[in-house]
Amino acid sequence: MDLFTKEKLKQDEAGPLAVRMRPKSLNDFVGQEHILGEGKLLRRLIESDKISSLILYGPPGCGKTTLALIISERTKSHFERINAASNNVADMRKIIDAAKKRESLSGKRTILLIDEIHRFNKAQQDVLMPDVESGNPVLIGTTTHNPFFYVNAALLSRSQVFEFKKLSEEDIRKLIKTTLSDKTGGLGALPIVMDEEAAAHLAKISEGDARRALSAIEIGSLSTPSGKDKKIRFTLKVAEESIQKKAVVYDKDEDGHYDTISAFIKSMRGSDPDAVLYWLAKMIYAGEDPRFIARRIIICASEDVGNADPQALVVAAAALQSIEFVGMPEARIPLAQAAVYVACAPKSNAAYMGIESALKDVEEGKTLEVPDHLKDATLDSEEFGHGKDYKYAHDYKDHYVKQEYKPSNKIYYVPTEMGYEKKIKEWLESLKRNEK
Repeated sequence: MDLFTKEKLKQDEAGPLAVRMRPKSLNDFVGQEHILGEGKLLRRLIESDKISSLILYGPPGCGKTTLALIISERTKSHFERINAASNNVADMRKIIDAAKKRESLSGKRTILLIDEIHRFNKAQQDVLMPDVESGNPVLIGTTTHNPFFYVNAALLSRSQVFEFKKLSEEDIRKLIKTTLSDKTGGLGALPIVMDEEAAAHLAKISEGDARRALSAIEIGSLSTPSGKDKKIRFTLKVAEESIQKKAVVYDKDEDGHYDTISAFIKSMRGSDPDAVLYWLAKMIYAGEDPRFIARRIIICASEDVGNADPQALVVAAAALQSIEFVGMPEARIPLAQAAVYVACAPKSNAAYMGIESALKDVEEGKTLEVPDHLKDATLDSEEFGHGKDYKYAHDYKDHYVKQEYKPSNKIYYVPTEMGYEKKIKEWLESLKRNEK
């Protein structure tokens, strides 16, 4: 057992519940079955102690650092850990120099864990390049940010990137059960009785963050006095106080989830901004994924508003992008702006109905051949007549000329009189009137 492992064990024993409950082996690890399940690549690499440099990214509390510490316990290599928020390049150079000496003297390589690697700028990351490429130290970088934006491309090309997903509610429930029964690192030595509703609430509101759920359990358990029966009753009320969020009715069978998003969409379609804001608030408070909400706003902006106000799609798409930049809780503001804009915009589903009709014809009818004059003229144009007699619209008045664009007279897009689409309709009609 090296100095790092001894020190870590001391910290774990005296640390908060979330630290004490960190699994010590892969068999105890919860979640990330897509990369750590039996037979998966990352699990095979760890079990065989053959890992190369890794970048682990995903949301907080999903097990990135925990997995790195499990690797430190299994590996025969020397293990070092730094945090990019508190350590600098000088600290990193010392570790790299020591790794080189260690390898030359004993043949033992070094694994370097860098928490929050995205906090190192490009120049700082460049310091790692030569030695990571040579395989000593082996880098394990953890980050909550997309590494393809925040980590050097050259460093990424020399590392295997694994994406961690937020833990499911089932995963959190499993952790809660283990914590309440574990008498060593958990709370099994305390006479805690947790209500089913309390466990369900913590699993829901923690939003896949194990650290948040365990911290709430620790706060609630240690602050709640025992009753006459000497039991600590961990009720729904205790759970709400511990995690500072009250329960919102989202049925266990998920009807509440689908019913609420349905009401939200229909309220936008029905041009009722007040109802839109209420259902949006309910979803945000209940811990709904803001990206899911933004996607529904985008769909509504295109399906129900369409060309009656083309700006609606721009605003909705900007809201989704804003979420990635600012995160919650501030992301509620662009979400509200986009939802209200879509609700108040004039409505038309003409483009949506048009593509549905066209898709049906393609699926059920005979596929139409592209007319020769519309075919690509870059190859064999003279031999096959591709592109011959094509009329370049910009050479004509109003940048329009009549010619065949599909061998069918079927009409798919029928613009309405709503909003900007009325102008589109008038423009198309004027072109038809002026055809020569």
